[in-house]
Amino acid sequence: MKIDMKPVRKLRVHWPIASETFSRLADGEAEAFKDEAGIEALLQAVAESPDLGDFGNYRHVFESGLGFEGFTCAAGANPTLGQVGQQTISPTLVLTTYFDAALDDATVELFLQHIVDIHPWEVPVIELSGPISVSSTALPAFAESQAAS
Repeated sequence: MKIDMKPVRKLRVHWPIASETFSRLADGEAEAFKDEAGIEALLQAVAESPDLGDFGNYRHVFESGLGFEGFTCAAGANPTLGQVGQQTISPTLVLTTYFDAALDDATVELFLQHIVDIHPWEVPVIELSGPISVSSTALPAFAESQAAS
């Protein structure tokens, strides 16, 4: 099987979740994705952006990981969680998806702004990479040899 590669950019969004949701997801209970409104809103945002997670025959592709995020709110902050001057640890879901590296900046700005608008934090942690390569299509070896003929 041959794997074709394509240039993409990686988008990672850190999203706070309830301790109960964290535990359920850690136990492998995928239904917890649907039971937390914040995660549901984030997944809906991915689904509403046809350019996010486009892997040919697969759409809205994402990966997620669980962890904790720590921060200390400085003076002037209006935190959703924690208090000014206090270190806070938040159970966090990190959602990763990809989009074509050639996508125009205006389109990228639109879906980034949508994520900022629905995110519960005053300053969301959103990572956006430069172009990288990911697999785009898996072709059986037979199809590859036929195409070469």
